[in-house]
Amino acid sequence: MTSPPVSRVAVVSDDAQLVRRALARDGAAVRTIIEQNNRRLYRIARSVVRNDSDAEDVVQEAYVNAFTHLDSFRGDSSLATWLARITMNEALARLRRASGTVSLDTPAAHRVEAQIIKFPQTTTSDDPERTMAQREILRIVERATDNLPEIFRTVFVARVIEGMSVEETADLLGLAAKTVKTRLHRARRLLRQQLDAEIGPVLMDAFPFAGRRCERMTGAIIQRLGLLG
Repeated sequence: MTSPPVSRVAVVSDDAQLVRRALARDGAAVRTIIEQNNRRLYRIARSVVRNDSDAEDVVQEAYVNAFTHLDSFRGDSSLATWLARITMNEALARLRRASGTVSLDTPAAHRVEAQIIKFPQTTTSDDPERTMAQREILRIVERATDNLPEIFRTVFVARVIEGMSVEETADLLGLAAKTVKTRLHRARRLLRQQLDAEIGPVLMDAFPFAGRRCERMTGAIIQRLGLLG
C-alpha cells in the first residue's frame, strides 16, 4: 500500500487540527475555516442560485449546518470539499423550495434573467482607462458564465474558476468523472461562442495608452526635446 502524497497528508493534518479546535469552540479556528473557504463556497452557491443575496444566505446556512455537525467530519475528503458539498446541497434545496424539484442532470425548464457573478478583484491599477477595460472584460466573462445552462455552469465554476480537480468536481456534483470532462468541454465551447460575439467591441480598447500614461509619455518627450509644455 503506497503512502498518500505529502501535500494530501499536510491538508488532512491541517484540517484535523482546525476541526479539533473548532469543536472546542475556538473562535480563531472557526474564523480561519470561514476565511479559507468563503470565496469558493460563495461561487459554488452563486453558480446554482444565480442571485447574490441568495448565494450569501446559502453559504451562511451551509456554515451553520457544517459547524453544528462538525463532529461528523471524518476526513474522507478535505474539509474544503466537505463544506462545498454541504453548500451545494443547501443551494439545491433552496431551489427546490422555490420552484419544485431541481436536478443538475437536466437543464432548468425555466431560465431566470441572468445576473452577474461578482468575482473578487485581485489587482489594482492607477490607470483608470486600463481599470475600466479590465472591469468590462470581467463583466462580459461573468455574464457569459452566468448564461451557461446550469448543468454546464456548475461544472465550469468548480473546475475552471475554483480550480477543483475532476475527481473533486465529480464528488461535489455526484457525477462520473467522464461526465465532468464532457460537460466542461461543452461549457468552454458555449462560453467561447458567447465571448466571440461580445468581446470584439471591447478589444478595440485593449492595451489602452491614454490618461495618465499618455500624459507621462508626452511630458517626458517634451522635456527631452527641451520644449515648453
